[in-house]
Amino acid sequence: MTTRARPAFYALAPGGWRDYVTLLHPPYTLWHLSYVAIGASLAPGLQPHRLLWGLLAFFLAMSIGAHALDELNGRPLDTSIPGVVLVLMASISIAGATAIGVGATLAWTLWLAPFVVFGAFIAVAYTLELAGGRFHSDLWFALAWGAFPVLTAYVGASGTLRAEAILAAAFAALLSAAQRRLSTQVRGIRRQAGEISGSITYRDGGIETIEAGTLLAAPEAALRVLTASVIALAAALVVLRLG
Repeated sequence: MTTRARPAFYALAPGGWRDYVTLLHPPYTLWHLSYVAIGASLAPGLQPHRLLWGLLAFFLAMSIGAHALDELNGRPLDTSIPGVVLVLMASISIAGATAIGVGATLAWTLWLAPFVVFGAFIAVAYTLELAGGRFHSDLWFALAWGAFPVLTAYVGASGTLRAEAILAAAFAALLSAAQRRLSTQVRGIRRQAGEISGSITYRDGGIETIEAGTLLAAPEAALRVLTASVIALAAALVVLRLG
């Protein structure tokens, strides 16, 4: 059975403004921005403006910058956004996020400096698969897209690093590792599979045909539920701390 699926479950019909929405990976953007909210909310004495600046910086660097570079590197989402536009989007957004980080470092705490440097580096190194792809692995995804937002937000909000932040970073890294495992499978089916065939014969004699939907249903349902659960947890912590 030949299949031509959308490149991602959240991808809109191709063309025009819809390509830019797809580029943002909306559910994954909300997922990883939730880590920022979780990290900041665990910090003692949370100030709302620090949370908002942190969310803006990560939105620029991860949602726009890194995703624009990722699309530039092989067009995995099949958008028609011109290459020069992707380069401009990535350059401006990552530069903006770095500027916010530098300003926060000078205004709040110098402990943010290594996080700012790492963030600017990994946004480029991971998505463009620099150094032969050494930074484009399950481990680096878990660290950069999971643990890193939690730790950065915590340090930015508190000016220090404590045990609760380390444990929350471990939670985010492990959950991001699960996300990576699930999304790797569905990406392979949606973007690389040319033909899917076969069937499952059950003990009661029932037969289920294997097709793209069969293989995508469970992992993509899990990704949707995990996205919603992380967002709900982040919202609960923010309401608790600011309410």
